[in-house]
Amino acid sequence: MVKKLVTKSRKAARGPRAPRIRVPGRERALFAVGESRFVGVLQRLSLTGGSAVLSKGPIPQGTMGDITMKTVYGKVCAHIEFLQSGADGVPLAQAFRFLAMEDASAKRFGAAAKQMVEEGYSDAVLDKPSTLNAPASEALGQLLKSVRRLAAAMVAGRSTAKN
Repeated sequence: MVKKLVTKSRKAARGPRAPRIRVPGRERALFAVGESRFVGVLQRLSLTGGSAVLSKGPIPQGTMGDITMKTVYGKVCAHIEFLQSGADGVPLAQAFRFLAMEDASAKRFGAAAKQMVEEGYSDAVLDKPSTLNAPASEALGQLLKSVRRLAAAMVAGRSTAKN
C-alpha cells in the first residue's frame, strides 16, 4: 500500500490547468474528517481535485480529510485538503484538492477520468487534427486538394495570358 503524493510543482502551476470534468448522475462520495463521516454530491473532478456539495455544510478551508468514491474501475480513496466554498459558482459547493492517493486508486481514478473526458464530460478542448498529426489518408487528401487548386489557378492564368 504505497501512497502516492499528488503535488503541484511551481512549473506546473504556470502551465494549463487540468481539465475539469462535470460529474454526471449526481454521483456521491463519502467524506471523512476525523471521526466524522458525511456524504457529498460530486460536482466536478480533475486529476488534482474537485468540488462537491457536502451534506454537512461548509468545512473550514485548510481542513484535512479523506474521500472515498466509486468508479466504473473500482473504489478510489484519497487524502484531501478542503479549499474554498462557492466552487464553480455554486454557493454550496466546496472545492478540495488531492494530497495523496494509493497507486491502485490513482490508476482507477486516472482511467475513470480519461473515460469521462472521452465521453464529453470535460471542459477540455480536444485538438483538431492538423495535417502533421492526421492519418495519412487525410493528409494525402488535403495535399491532393491543394495541388488541384494550384493547377486550376495556373490553367486560369495561362488562359488570361493568351487572350
